[in-house]
Amino acid sequence: MVNENEEHPHAEDGAAGTDDDATEATVQQPGIPSRRRGRWLRKISYGVLGVIGAFVVAFAIAYILTPVPSTQQLDAREQLNVFYYADGETVIAQEGTNRQPVPLAEVSESMRQAVISAENRSFYSDPGVSLKGTVRAFWSTVSGTQVQGGSTITQQMVRNYYSGLSQERSIFRKLKEVMVSLKVNRSEDKDWILERYLNTIYFGRQSYSIQAAAQAYFDKDAKDLDPAESAYLAATIQQPSLYQKLTKSNRAQLEERWRYVLDGMVGAGNLTEQEAAKLELPKPVKQKEKNIYQGQVGYMVNVAKKELREEHGVSERRLALGGFKVVTTFRKPLMDAAVKAVQDNVPAGMPREQRVGLSAVDPKTGEVLAFYGGRDYLKEQMSSAFGLRAQAGSGFKPYVLAAALADGKELTHSVDGSTYISSNGHPVTNSGGARYGHLDLVQMTRNSVNTAYVRLAQEIGNSKITDMAESLGIPRSQLTANAADKSETYALGVADVSPTQQAGAYAAFANDGVFHAPHVIKSFTNRSKRTKTVETEGVRVFSKDVAADATYALQQVVTGGTATSAQLYDGRDVAGKTGTTDKGAAVWFNGFIPQMSTSVGIFNSKSPNKPLDLQGYSAYGGVLPAQVWRAFMSEATRNMEAAEFPEPSTYYTYQPPQQPADEPVRPDPGPTDTGEPSDPATPPDEEEPPVEEEPEPLPENPDEDVVLPEEPGPGPEPGPDEPAGEPPFQEEVPQFP
Repeated sequence: MVNENEEHPHAEDGAAGTDDDATEATVQQPGIPSRRRGRWLRKISYGVLGVIGAFVVAFAIAYILTPVPSTQQLDAREQLNVFYYADGETVIAQEGTNRQPVPLAEVSESMRQAVISAENRSFYSDPGVSLKGTVRAFWSTVSGTQVQGGSTITQQMVRNYYSGLSQERSIFRKLKEVMVSLKVNRSEDKDWILERYLNTIYFGRQSYSIQAAAQAYFDKDAKDLDPAESAYLAATIQQPSLYQKLTKSNRAQLEERWRYVLDGMVGAGNLTEQEAAKLELPKPVKQKEKNIYQGQVGYMVNVAKKELREEHGVSERRLALGGFKVVTTFRKPLMDAAVKAVQDNVPAGMPREQRVGLSAVDPKTGEVLAFYGGRDYLKEQMSSAFGLRAQAGSGFKPYVLAAALADGKELTHSVDGSTYISSNGHPVTNSGGARYGHLDLVQMTRNSVNTAYVRLAQEIGNSKITDMAESLGIPRSQLTANAADKSETYALGVADVSPTQQAGAYAAFANDGVFHAPHVIKSFTNRSKRTKTVETEGVRVFSKDVAADATYALQQVVTGGTATSAQLYDGRDVAGKTGTTDKGAAVWFNGFIPQMSTSVGIFNSKSPNKPLDLQGYSAYGGVLPAQVWRAFMSEATRNMEAAEFPEPSTYYTYQPPQQPADEPVRPDPGPTDTGEPSDPATPPDEEEPPVEEEPEPLPENPDEDVVLPEEPGPGPEPGPDEPAGEPPFQEEVPQFP
């Protein structure tokens, strides 16, 4: 029932509505909410359009403000450094990032098609980004969930190639990646993008380019890859760690991915269905997992890199970027001969801290032809041929001899060889307690007479000896360390040297007095393909006459002195000098022929004053070091023409030294200064005991600490007995009863 007194919605001025009015009101009533919905829809539409417009404006601003980076990522530029033996073909090692960039033209057509099929089938038609893939990537970043990737080849290239685009997961990084990808797609050719993609993407097996991958998986160049191999490598991009080896557990999954790539190639018209059906999953070559620095390799690579830095100005950063092709001076047959000579002659039971160093130098060029750096670089990183140093002992005497000859002395110059009393009252004697009268320079060299060499050094002055040794490549800092050059026993080899320094210095005698600094690089090519050939300029240190006279004296050491065991089997000319230090802590033989100079040293790496334990061998330079030297040189000279040394500049006929009448022929052995067994009454070649005999008493010689070289790895430690602030030489002078 209707209440007639109720006000009608359209009543005006208190009047009631008519029936027509009522009918109209009944018809129009539903239109009110409809008009309201329309207004709301329009508002929502305007809002959406506004958001889209704002997004478009923001996107446009971001696009304009995002520049394409001008530099590559360091990782994208890193390449391998390749080190070669002297022949320029035999590889010593490849180190660094295994990236070998090649032009797209040197990548097989099937490989290009396969990678597009695997990673981005719309590559040649898309704008450089995938909207669907980008949305998935944004959602993955926001939600933290892992979803299927959708980056295009262009996006992947941009992410891996340009600096400022890291691999971190963030919305801003992803947005920047999209902007840069769009710009690069507009500014660069698609082939340009594909080439850089193939030279930066990771394929597994430590291969960061298609060329490196082709060699690592199939031992061939990228230009020679066939469709099956191409599809395999393209398949690895998705999961390189899983697919780098073909195993029973991953074969089905890998083959499924491989077939997916082939299907894409069929769909693109690159292969027919029949051709694809005939293909079989290829089997990659066995992966090489050997540590590249094992054995002598680490020593060779390390010393070559050190020379690149210090002598040729190649920075650590440039070396890290890689791309260097370095041809060293090392001859592989000689490197193998050095290892064999040491392993065949040095007792296997020798303490680990005792090191053997060997270095062979070409006198005409200064090239280090071969060396022995240690048992294994992985176990002892400091090279015993370059990095470690020990006292030279009597191996230093040739520098004294050369200085005396250059000062005007002749081979016939006479020097008193009787017992020498030092300024502090301690006598300096000779090996085995042998005593002499006056000797000429040949006699005192052949018999390694300490007393005569100390007096000869006093005649010419230590400063001239220092100048001579420095001119022959021994750094002054080593010669003067701990005031060695001020010592009365300076001539007896209290300064530290390395085998390479000794080999280089002795090479000047073989080269008529011209010194070439030892070096290990023949040439190198940088990543810009510029090649530098290394040639050292020889420096004349002394005259040909001095070289001939000194060499003649040093020949007598081998023919009948303290190093007869260094004579070569074919009877060719050999000259050299043995060296033995105080307590037998270091033993040397430094010898040369006209074409090669080689030094062999055995010494302690951690306790330089500790006597050597040579497992039954006598601690003399003319025994084990000379034996190793002869084994190496016999192999090195196998196909080498024998050459002769020049005659001495003045006529000379060797005469055995005379024994003083008032002194016994052979006194009781006592502590001695240095040198090798030498006795006026017994032929020198009989003084040093054969290998099979029991060790003789160790000779003594002033010793000092081994100076730590600036080379990575464990090195020798200072001797614990050296008093601070005092030169070690006075304390180390042998005490006699």
